Amino acid sequence: MTTRARPARTVLLGTVALFLGLAAPVIAEDKPKDHTDGPAAAYEPSMTTLGQIQVEIPGRKPDDPVMTQEEFQKAATIYFERCAGCHGVLRKGATGKPLTTDITRENGYDYLASFITYGSPAGMPNWGTSGALSEEDVDLMARYLLLEPPAPPEWGMPEMLASWKVVVKPEDRPKEKMNDIDIDNLMSVTLRDAGQVALIDGGTYEIKAVIDTGYAVHISRISASGRYLFVIGRDGLVNMIDLWMETPGTVASIKIGIEARSIETSKFEGWEDKLAIAGAYWPPQYVIMDGDTLEPKKIVSTRGMIYDEQTYHPEPRVASILSSHFKPEFIVNVKETGKILFVDYTDLKNLKVTEIEAERFLHDGGFDSTKRYFLVAANQRGKIAVVDTKEDKLTALVETGGQTPHPGRGANFTHPVYGPVWATSHLGDESIALIGTDPEGHPDQAWKVVDSFFGLGGGSLFIKTHPNSTHLYVDAPLNPDAEISGSVAVFDITAMGGDPNVDPEYTTLPIAEWAGIPEGQPRVVQPEFNKDGTEVWFSVWNGKDQESAIVVVDDKTLELKTVIKDPRLVTPTGKFNVLNTKDDVY
Repeated sequence: MTTRARPARTVLLGTVALFLGLAAPVIAEDKPKDHTDGPAAAYEPSMTTLGQIQVEIPGRKPDDPVMTQEEFQKAATIYFERCAGCHGVLRKGATGKPLTTDITRENGYDYLASFITYGSPAGMPNWGTSGALSEEDVDLMARYLLLEPPAPPEWGMPEMLASWKVVVKPEDRPKEKMNDIDIDNLMSVTLRDAGQVALIDGGTYEIKAVIDTGYAVHISRISASGRYLFVIGRDGLVNMIDLWMETPGTVASIKIGIEARSIETSKFEGWEDKLAIAGAYWPPQYVIMDGDTLEPKKIVSTRGMIYDEQTYHPEPRVASILSSHFKPEFIVNVKETGKILFVDYTDLKNLKVTEIEAERFLHDGGFDSTKRYFLVAANQRGKIAVVDTKEDKLTALVETGGQTPHPGRGANFTHPVYGPVWATSHLGDESIALIGTDPEGHPDQAWKVVDSFFGLGGGSLFIKTHPNSTHLYVDAPLNPDAEISGSVAVFDITAMGGDPNVDPEYTTLPIAEWAGIPEGQPRVVQPEFNKDGTEVWFSVWNGKDQESAIVVVDDKTLELKTVIKDPRLVTPTGKFNVLNTKDDVY
């Protein structure tokens, strides 16, 4: 455990963007200067289920590259799995630049092959030189990008109903809790590559259940009552898990799309547990479901106009979804069009939606400490959009000063000088930004970056604290340096000052070293507190065929408390404490 400080503020690190910079021609045999092996290269949203779909070569043209149907299928699979998360299924651009044929053909085969091989300083992964793609694969992908993209099938009500299963009817479920689990202190842990979640007791560290789910569960959400756990895989499969059962298990499931990220339940008074909502990447849409059975009630497409350009986008993906504490509304963030939707769920037949023009490309975020204001990262624009959930209005757009803010839900705490703040770290550099969130008590600091300082390094995905803690934890799992990706930075909130030229000190916790894993490059990801805010859990995420672990740290002493190892803990990533998730405590 080491302590480190930077005595003076320096200019924030240079740009690290998650897109392919198609700006200057490069010949295939030349290596672009400073091609990156940086943290952005590891940020690859999985598209596995899309990769399994059989697609046909779109209408051929006389000057199309020669490609067999078998080659086209292989290339489409690679694209869906490696590229579509940033560039979009239809290659219209998202976090990454567009790869439509008017652009790719102008640049040509040699240019594309070179960039696929070597990457770029802007964050394009070096697929060839890293060994991820062979020379043959690079050739295949360069030719593939010169052809029109295939469109995956739609997924509407007939497909949803065909996938919908009620495993245990509501009337057949327990009338009272049938186990001795402290549900408020239960951890739902994503076992990414196993297609499962593990439910771990936060007091005994015992795995209470391992439940089959969709592929690479992205998020766990808890119903307002705390009884039901909802998880969604990146393949669009939703599982509704009853935590009252003797052994918690799935009571209903549905596949709401082919690629997805978000799930939430209704929380407003009088609507607890009545509805659930899930958002899809493909097709771009959200669906509102019955809260007891997951029966799909209403599907709404998010295809439409980009807020600033007023041009049509065919693939505006649904990123994060939250449930308002002030109104019976869901807060739906639409990535590519830059719109935040307040969806009134009181009358699905006559649906009312308030559309907020915010900023592209909306990703993830969370509430301030009062739960009135919602802050969400427009990550590729380097901004945080703030909306007032009481008034349903845009409050502010805040430039963070860093590259690619990636807060998860963010972190709320009271700064000794600036008062209540919300914090985000960044994927593209090592900066941490604090935004004032108290317009009444600290109006001069409200909705501004009041401080920015350095952590361990770029590649951060999550930042965390708790109302009962005086520590701020920042991970860096996508940093290429094994020592950094295996550690976390911990800041003492009480020692933070108001001098903009002096960075606060931080303590480095060698979490991966504490886990005692001898092989691979285990990456430490997503700090999560137990219900009392006395312990912090970290996922030590290793390769699918390698050992992984959960490391638990005492928040007061910053000392190792225990290491949870089990053959069933395959690639653990996200962890969600039931009480903190239910009550939006972060």
